[in-house]
Amino acid sequence: MKFFSLLAAIVPAVSAASWTSTPFTPHAIPLAVRSPYLSTWLPQGAGTALNAAWPTFWTGSILGWAGYVKVDGTTYTYLGLPTATGTTNAVQKSFSFTSTQSQFVLTAGSVDITVTFLSPIEPTDLVKQSLPFSYMSVSAKSNDGSSHSVQVYTDISAEWVTGDNSLTANWATSTDNNLIIHQAQLASPSQFSEVNDHTQYGSAYLASSSTGATYQTGQDTVVRQQFVNNGKLANTKDTNFRAVSNNWPVFGIAHDLGSVGSTASAPAVFVVGHARDPAIQYITAGGVLQSRSSYFWSAYSSAAAAISAFISDYSAAVTRAAAFDSKIQTDASKISTQYAGIVAASLRQAFGATEITVAKTSSGYDTSDVLMFMKEISSDGNVNTVDVIFPAYPAFLYTNPELAKYLLLPLFEYQATGQYPNKWSVHDMGASYPKALGHNDGKDEPMPLEESGNMLIMTLAYTQATGNKDLITKYSALLDQWTQFLIAEALIPANQISTDDFAGSLANQTNLAIKGIIGIRAQAEIESLLGNSATSSNYSSIASSYVSQWQNLALSSDKTHLTLSYGDSNSWGIAYNLYADKLLGFNLFPQSIYNLQANWYSQKEGAFGIPLDTRHTYTKSDWQIYAAAMLQSTSTSVRDQLVSGVYKYASNSVAGNTEPFGDWYETTNGVYTNFRSRPVVGGHLALLALGSSSGGGGSTPTTTTTSAPSATTTAASSTCSGVAAWVNNVAYVAGDQVTYNGVLWVAKWWTYADVPGGQAGSWDQVKTC
Repeated sequence: MKFFSLLAAIVPAVSAASWTSTPFTPHAIPLAVRSPYLSTWLPQGAGTALNAAWPTFWTGSILGWAGYVKVDGTTYTYLGLPTATGTTNAVQKSFSFTSTQSQFVLTAGSVDITVTFLSPIEPTDLVKQSLPFSYMSVSAKSNDGSSHSVQVYTDISAEWVTGDNSLTANWATSTDNNLIIHQAQLASPSQFSEVNDHTQYGSAYLASSSTGATYQTGQDTVVRQQFVNNGKLANTKDTNFRAVSNNWPVFGIAHDLGSVGSTASAPAVFVVGHARDPAIQYITAGGVLQSRSSYFWSAYSSAAAAISAFISDYSAAVTRAAAFDSKIQTDASKISTQYAGIVAASLRQAFGATEITVAKTSSGYDTSDVLMFMKEISSDGNVNTVDVIFPAYPAFLYTNPELAKYLLLPLFEYQATGQYPNKWSVHDMGASYPKALGHNDGKDEPMPLEESGNMLIMTLAYTQATGNKDLITKYSALLDQWTQFLIAEALIPANQISTDDFAGSLANQTNLAIKGIIGIRAQAEIESLLGNSATSSNYSSIASSYVSQWQNLALSSDKTHLTLSYGDSNSWGIAYNLYADKLLGFNLFPQSIYNLQANWYSQKEGAFGIPLDTRHTYTKSDWQIYAAAMLQSTSTSVRDQLVSGVYKYASNSVAGNTEPFGDWYETTNGVYTNFRSRPVVGGHLALLALGSSSGGGGSTPTTTTTSAPSATTTAASSTCSGVAAWVNNVAYVAGDQVTYNGVLWVAKWWTYADVPGGQAGSWDQVKTC
């Protein structure tokens, strides 16, 4: 796949505001989104310029982040709402976004500046993916053909360290190793605690190269006015530590871009972040609590070392991000341009709810002990909620299925210790992130059928995608235990809640029964993979028998649609759990069911999509895309109809839509109902993930790395005819095949200038041509 500028390749749309937005204006624009605690957004509503509002945390609380650019002595605001005197606003010309980047172009007098926010997604590199840092770059070029003197400035406030601005913060500035690093934290941190969803420990950072730069810490109005008056900062440090809201301490850095002409200047690159250690408190066997660290600590001795490496990696990170964005855009555009826009708006949010961790022992970090944790952002705050991982799962299956395993492992490990007393799967790993303390009392939110089916489906999906039998081998007893529960309970579901718990409990749920039956069939496949043919045959027969019985129970009396609950022919809902039948390649449910649902949904579209069920007019974006994917091979027109409903909502620029991609919304007016910034938008990749399971069509498994592995040789039946020769500085993605020096190679992950067979290990040898 050849490298190209993705932002330029997407057709722009005119926003409700006075600038163009490409591919559309989302409800909130991701600025720095890498973890549950580094989650900074620009709310949009009807369209808000970069300098027309303060950036916010995902909750909506303000995170002070300001930016000025000085052109020939005149100062323009480009970021936030700072109030220094003698300034004017730059004029926003355009906005665009990809899966990893948000870019703004603003006019500041005789200069246009490009402000790019890059939150890398590095799914095959655990160190890079776990780094809780993000880039902002600012470049400038003349718009009148003349040269101009340009300086740029940014700061963050102590609001980045707490959810309670009455608390006291302290801070420090380092100028070692050609870097300026501002660090701020609470004076009295509280480990593993939150206030208003903000972490109450760890440190916030603003950093940049010290070349051509100045710095200053102090009261917001003082530091900002210093730049406005002088075009540089005073290189002074305020040591009057105080409450966050007491004369609002800020931490500023300014760069002199020098004389800027018609060619864009080299960018001033800033890094923002929030790091803490340990990251997660995790229950192990016997109730022993383990403190787990973010994975990047295994590679760096300090936050400063990690930031230094992150800054040095900027150019390479931009290249990798462009290739990642291009791959996503190319694949999603095969469905439609609308779908590509939805996916691009979803990925940073999905990954931004997760953290990759490693255990620390007396001899150091054990990099073989990797666990990934997900916060159920906004809806509950739970840790690794099974029915939140399930809708988010396609994002991880598609980008790197090994991440899916790391999400499931905490749930398996905990339940394998015997501390969880119920015979069905646990709902989550802990009531309040980042404390993964389990539920030894068995009183987690009761979704027994939902979660047991989810675990079986997700486990098989991972196994199919990777060919790795480790999970199904090690945890076969648990998997079988949950299967026995489903055999007893799935066909006639008792009165209970499903993942859509906000809709209330219901008996005889048609869609919930689907999940349970597919779960049983999944275990049949698992038993087959383990060589237990008799057990496999038995479970497969049970699942098939249940499908036949289910059809008699679930169809409406006129046989036109599936009901919401058995016997209620006037009811219906989105039967999104059928997606698992397609993902796993079972075709367990007859095609006639898919035909019925495609025809039914084609008649039920509201102004902004299809209602979740007959009880309400609201819907869920993730489940609509699941439904689109399950009908992919049945009706592309209904698939596109479902995608279009979500797109209309996602791009609906109205005052009520200011949240990071809310997945629960009203179909009548396209306004978000509740939930914001949740990882379930990873489910918007459901169409792409259909190729990530061998059951769903097969794909080339990706290889997860923490450093450059050695190339290995694999057997294959491929020939070398018709395969292009390897070319330097061309972006290749996992699965691309090339010839080099008479050998056929396959890319293991996204790669650019790595010679096949070289030390980077980006290629697997297939055969000699």
